[in-house]
Amino acid sequence: MAFDYDLFVIGGGSGGVRAARTAAATGASVALAEEYRMGGTCVIRGCVPKKLMVYASSYPRSVEDAAAYGWKTQIGAFDWRHFRGTLHAELDRLETVYRKTLGNSDVEIFDSRARLVDAHTVTLADGSTMSARHILIATGGHPIRPDLPNAQMGMVSNDIFQMETLPESMLIVGGGYIACEFACILTGLGVKVTQYYRGAQVLRGFDDEARGLVAEMMRAQGVDLHVGTNIVEMAPASEAHPESGGGTASDAADSAPVGQSVGHGGGETRNLEVDAPFEDHGPLRVKATNGSERVFDTVLFATGRAPNTRELGLEDTGVRLGRKGEIEVDDYSQSSVPSIYAIGDVTNRLALTPVAIREGVAFTNTVFSGNPTKPDHDLVPSAIFTQPEMGTVGMTEEEAMERGGVEIYSTSFKAMQQAFAGRTDRVLMKLIVDAESRTVLGCHIVAEMAGEMIQLAGIAIKMGATKEQFDQTCAVHPTMAEELVTMKTPVRRA
Repeated sequence: MAFDYDLFVIGGGSGGVRAARTAAATGASVALAEEYRMGGTCVIRGCVPKKLMVYASSYPRSVEDAAAYGWKTQIGAFDWRHFRGTLHAELDRLETVYRKTLGNSDVEIFDSRARLVDAHTVTLADGSTMSARHILIATGGHPIRPDLPNAQMGMVSNDIFQMETLPESMLIVGGGYIACEFACILTGLGVKVTQYYRGAQVLRGFDDEARGLVAEMMRAQGVDLHVGTNIVEMAPASEAHPESGGGTASDAADSAPVGQSVGHGGGETRNLEVDAPFEDHGPLRVKATNGSERVFDTVLFATGRAPNTRELGLEDTGVRLGRKGEIEVDDYSQSSVPSIYAIGDVTNRLALTPVAIREGVAFTNTVFSGNPTKPDHDLVPSAIFTQPEMGTVGMTEEEAMERGGVEIYSTSFKAMQQAFAGRTDRVLMKLIVDAESRTVLGCHIVAEMAGEMIQLAGIAIKMGATKEQFDQTCAVHPTMAEELVTMKTPVRRA
């Protein structure tokens, strides 16, 4: 059978673009369809704009610290409109780079939503159809809303970058990395931030000692963080008594139908897979499980994400979906339909941009280069851009203690730069070590620039370095990171 293309990619995020480019480099004919903007979540409404906001929010503290170092200076008011304009100009530039890169790679671009017809055929929004020997789904994920009346009046992470003005006050519901990052960012920009999380501690799944320090530092910087607390009711502040609702905000991620966004309290469901202008409903009155009732200028729901698998025609092809709506794939990213593959967040394996890129390259190696390659999801370093940051790779202490036969090396201290400025900020450096083999199984850092440090530590840990090899590495003094090679005595054993 003759096909229009060797490969048709659905999704123009980092993973899909890398797969398209590398496949085209092998001589394959490749097309890619993207319904919104090239670059996906990371470039347009995730990693990149968020990190730029992190930078913007850090300057007030830097200026304050400068005074302790003898500088006669002060910071003025933050101009959100100016920053927002510059931010979107940068996102436009990056999208143009993505498009040019695809064009230079001879990848044909369709600015359209694509839907599968069968195992080798896709249809576009204009009704045109085309066939491909292989189809790769790289549609990513989207933020979900809670099953709560009036939930559509609150924002999700996509909306943050579209705000016309900064609110004076904001409630953030959730305790994951997105919730915590935006709590720190918006506090740094001058917003009065309150955060509710139903669990006992934020950043569930990360090392307990590390996430505990992050929470402590968040509170010290002004985040009004309430754990063990959830939202019960929400309505416009003009309504004196909001109606009782059907469930709490954080319940939504556990109860959403497979492959779909959660509802909006019985109202029309907004498609969160594509950005749309957020309608500001004005101040919102919120009642919490702790009995408090407060008014906030806006509410941000950061209560989870779901794979973008709705209305892709997957049910027509026999592609199997998992419990959370993710496309089930094997070790080579192949779905239950041999000609259809999937990479990135839509597979719900490890939702990190660099991982999606590596999965895209592994897909090309497997399908077009005759070199079957499994994407490596082991010992992947990552960072949470709270303030201070958290960098992590490998086992947490809790995982290690369950395993047994481990030693924990940990130290917490005031860094020189902040201590001189009179701040109480603390740093954490932590290593998890196999007591028998002496291999370093994990590393956790809470500090400014922890993301930069964990990238380098991750190389050593990925190579299987031992604690003694860390110890044999000469310290760089004076630095925070020197503690990683000077900790001599374990603080705990199991």
